[in-house]
Amino acid sequence: MFVITSMPVGGAETLLVNMMRRMDPAVIRPEVVCLKEPGPLGEQIAGEFPVTASLLSGKWDLRVLPRLIHLMRRRRSDVVITVGAGDKMFWGRLAAYLAGVPVIASALHSTGWPDGVGRLNRLLTGMTDAFIGVADSHGEFLREFERFPDHKVHVIRNGVDCDRFVPDQSARESVREELGLAAETSLAGIVAALRSEKNHSMLIDVAARLKSSHPDLHWLIIGDGPEKESIEASAKRLGVADRVHLLGTRHDTPRLVASLDVFTLCSLNEASPVSILEALACGVPVVSTDVGSIKESILEGKTGYLVASEDVDGYCDAVAKVMVSPETRREMGRAGRELVIRTGSLQSMVSGYQDLATKLYDRWVRPATEASAGLVRTATEIASSPRLRKSSASK
Repeated sequence: MFVITSMPVGGAETLLVNMMRRMDPAVIRPEVVCLKEPGPLGEQIAGEFPVTASLLSGKWDLRVLPRLIHLMRRRRSDVVITVGAGDKMFWGRLAAYLAGVPVIASALHSTGWPDGVGRLNRLLTGMTDAFIGVADSHGEFLREFERFPDHKVHVIRNGVDCDRFVPDQSARESVREELGLAAETSLAGIVAALRSEKNHSMLIDVAARLKSSHPDLHWLIIGDGPEKESIEASAKRLGVADRVHLLGTRHDTPRLVASLDVFTLCSLNEASPVSILEALACGVPVVSTDVGSIKESILEGKTGYLVASEDVDGYCDAVAKVMVSPETRREMGRAGRELVIRTGSLQSMVSGYQDLATKLYDRWVRPATEASAGLVRTATEIASSPRLRKSSASK
């Protein structure tokens, strides 16, 4: 059972859907619990997996705890994994512990605000079996900054489907035609939920500053969220509304990304964003702020360029360097795709989650089985553990 706030079209949410679809049903039967609304992706997968939503009406809705406990017991959940920090990390783990779920884990996808773990969530460290980071440096962050025990931190690198995200010349042509743009128009773009930490306002500033030097450069903003009106207002105020295209939620992301000349990300914080991996898999070079673990994927001058957070001038220079020549972009694109195929496949991520879940589950079930045969623990010892009691009763 994956516990998440909602399922908009964002990096972590898309990654979760792709992973669930690849899991071996003989080993894992995944389902999703959205504390709030299901969101576009939640609605999309409702016919494939059990999806439960609307358990939390507000930040202080304490009724979410008994609702989750009842659901986990009714669904006889063996493993609960919270996705992201905040409310779902707290309520999901506490409910799982009180419901007697054998394995409790937290998957974290970014660092710092707004996804900092916080004091209340750290209080539940003892009842958590695993904390999952998405890159090597992210794992170090979880150990050193968040102070999670070393033996509980596991790194499972984000992965993308390199059979879906591929270089596609026809996409370049069809997307420009769809937008009413000339075939030679240059396109930069971003795929991210329209939230403040994604810092779309910086991208609008960059578009405005490059307007005169790159008059044929247009920008695609793919995703939706609370910052939409602010982004539209900024584009209008800076005189680039005619070249900034807000496409909203789309389900043809591979096609849109493959149409780009350069992929852009201006986030204030990240861990290892899947959108960057998708762009590299499509053979598109990336310009990104140097936050989180992004430097593990963006190799300076080889797969793209990194810029200090909120350095608008540096960002403009980096985009201009990528746009120097088609051959420069092709070389970076080839190197980026090779890197993703080598280090960030979707199947390796799926295997990582399946292996971790089964290993932790076996760690709880085996003592109960051995104890019933009189080999290790007495029946009294097993009965004293609510999590083992639940596990034994459900098998």
